Amino acid sequence: MSMPSLKGVLHRTLSCCWRPTCRHKKKKALLGVLIQKLGLPYRRAEDPLSDRRAVAEVLRGIRLHFHSLVKGLTAQSASKAQLGLGHSYSRAKVKFNINRVDNMIIQSISLLDQLDKDINTFSMRVREWYGYHFPELIKIVPDNYTYCRMAKYIGNRKELAEEKLEEMEEILMDGAKAQAVLDASRSSMGMDISPIDLINIESFSSRVISLSEYRKGLQEYLRSKMNQVAPSLSALIGEVVGARLISHAGSLTNLAKYPASTVQILGAEKALFRALKTRGNTPKYGLIFHSTFIGRAAAKNKGRISRYLANKCTIASRIDCFSGNPTSVFGEKTKNK
Repeated sequence: MSMPSLKGVLHRTLSCCWRPTCRHKKKKALLGVLIQKLGLPYRRAEDPLSDRRAVAEVLRGIRLHFHSLVKGLTAQSASKAQLGLGHSYSRAKVKFNINRVDNMIIQSISLLDQLDKDINTFSMRVREWYGYHFPELIKIVPDNYTYCRMAKYIGNRKELAEEKLEEMEEILMDGAKAQAVLDASRSSMGMDISPIDLINIESFSSRVISLSEYRKGLQEYLRSKMNQVAPSLSALIGEVVGARLISHAGSLTNLAKYPASTVQILGAEKALFRALKTRGNTPKYGLIFHSTFIGRAAAKNKGRISRYLANKCTIASRIDCFSGNPTSVFGEKTKNK
């Protein structure tokens, strides 16, 4: 529909709908409502029904030509008003509260899980790479982070001497292991390695070490953020499990709106739908399984504990989400029970 014809239709429709009534003969006015639920309180049995498509066209025309219908209103001022309304609506939706931003928790726990996978992969690469030169070190030092530090510190095993024993004890925190590493370096079956290969191994080990140290700092950041946003949930099931529940739900508000039965199997959706399809046993727990309460329970009580724990987690999340000053009192009291 072209612009002049739309404007003409708009004026004709408005004149038909809102024609002033005469003294002797009253004429009915047609009330056009786009959202039917809003028009129900004002609707009477004798009123004719309005066509939603016609009402939508009329309202679109009103919005388009609003500045020409209202005296003293220009197109520029109407555009500014629309922009201001859009900004205020967006601000109300976002809710700028720096202490209650659960989006930071979602990003932190996602990055933490990704770092765990990457550090594990990179550490295995260091083990395979350096294992050609010093294969005995893998059995003596099973921890990935400590292994990377030892690989960087030792370098060429043939240059390892008694003078480095004290520093190795500081890295390993165990004198017997440090002595075992020194003895193994003297009778190792590993191949020789060139200086350029050793430089690359040490450089890669430094990257893995820095990633592991950054992960520790990120975990502390997640712990402090969870204590600010969801203190009761953190005190009840721990920061990591609570953050995973919030991340899987999408936000703390969504988690608070879930019933306890949904929180119980949150993270086990595939198993649930598979069980419903095959008419098998439904899962008893999802992400909540990583809590220490379920791990310590006996096999026959795991379902009961997970149901009870999901119930308390739902209450804790609602307290954290909707209370003005969230505290960890409920989570601590429930954990003590």
